[in-house]
Amino acid sequence: MVKFDRITQQPDIMGGKACVRNMRVTVGMIVGQIGAGLSIENILADYPYLEREDIMQALRYAAWRAEEREIELVEA
Repeated sequence: MVKFDRITQQPDIMGGKACVRNMRVTVGMIVGQIGAGLSIENILADYPYLEREDIMQALRYAAWRAEEREIELVEA
């Protein structure tokens, strides 16, 4: 099992989206900024309360979720 100790999900924080350490910073926001060309250093400068490991774990979490598959079970 993959361990994501910095990724949290609470119904009352950002509508239950995956966030970093119960902050209002979503995994999607971090992935989106990386995808837009921002470096980790840029993100850390813009969000000084984040740590490098927060960003790295958010990226690993997003990759893990992208690899998940749902298989519909059909009764025979």
